[in-house]
Amino acid sequence: MKTGILFFFLVLSITVVPPVHPQSKAGSSPDRAGEQALLVRAVMCEEVRNYSPVNPAVVFSISSGRISCFTAFDPVPGKMFIHHNWFHKGTMVTRKTLSLKPPKWSTFSSIQLREMDKGPWFIEISDSQGKIFKTLRFSITD
Repeated sequence: MKTGILFFFLVLSITVVPPVHPQSKAGSSPDRAGEQALLVRAVMCEEVRNYSPVNPAVVFSISSGRISCFTAFDPVPGKMFIHHNWFHKGTMVTRKTLSLKPPKWSTFSSIQLREMDKGPWFIEISDSQGKIFKTLRFSITD
């Protein structure tokens, strides 16, 4: 009888318990599932030169002619896309889609300034699923 019960539990455990697979080493999985890109720097600036922001600020003169949103990510687990969503007075004006590649990546988007662009602005930096990494607020003045 004991042998029959033991055999029953042995068969039950084989059919119910999933097999155990060895854990892969960190970073060895090609898709690195579960890891997320980490935004390490986000800044508004007058221009980007050699992948570095030049003259970062929160208030820009319309006479600058152009402004940029610079972002740096480290780490970047795999090729992915982010968005710079530019809002003027609460209305989305443009959406720039930018690619990121491992292991770390810096990128930027820019807009040409027009007289009608004066006022409050913000940029939402988001991933392709809509997760917002950061919001940058700034103003355009005379």
